[in-house]
Amino acid sequence: MEIRLESLLAGAQNAEGTVVIIDVYRAFTTAAMVFLRGAEKIVLVAEVDEALALKARGVGSLCVGEVDGKRPDGFDFGNSPYELSSVDVAGKTLIQSTRAGTVGVAAATRATQIYAGSLLVAGGTAKAILRDAPNVVTLVAMGWAAAERTDEDEQCALYLRNLLRGMQPDPAAVKRLILDAHESKKFGDPKQLHFHPEDREIALDIDRAPFAIRITKEAELLTARPDPV
Repeated sequence: MEIRLESLLAGAQNAEGTVVIIDVYRAFTTAAMVFLRGAEKIVLVAEVDEALALKARGVGSLCVGEVDGKRPDGFDFGNSPYELSSVDVAGKTLIQSTRAGTVGVAAATRATQIYAGSLLVAGGTAKAILRDAPNVVTLVAMGWAAAERTDEDEQCALYLRNLLRGMQPDPAAVKRLILDAHESKKFGDPKQLHFHPEDREIALDIDRAPFAIRITKEAELLTARPDPV
């Protein structure tokens, strides 16, 4: 198995084979949270207007996401796993639009299979990929707004790579590295209240979810569902 490491929007566009689009803070941590709470599926779109139009058509019942970290006008919830941790989403379809994770999924047009990656689902994602045994795996750390590398996504990619190589990386060491990095400092900042401290805690609960998040086309829409492993 050839494992490639890529970053940002260009990395998603170049990614081949089985592709993992990684967004730890916070898109695919939020996705993992709603699946832990029983959501049926998530429709992933790049743009806010697309999400709102799909909801208006009855494709999903809730719009979730962010622009510059904040909940867009007309959305039901921000891109926050903490906010969604107390919402009844069982059996529901959500529509998600963010500036990194879902943009990366939409851009990964050369992929043969796509997974949504975060630390919550890292172990499950590795198991799903090893089960499928693809020839090429591309791990894409999406960073901030798909334009600036961030430690949490880069570290998640390395952690996942090491799992795929049969190694046993130390989750506590990964967590320490991320907590010391720039992006982690905004959670709890009184000037950025939309970044809940609890979001950071949830995002760094490594390997909590017993599934991968598999993305396929359903009725021409990029659709994520939990893939138990």
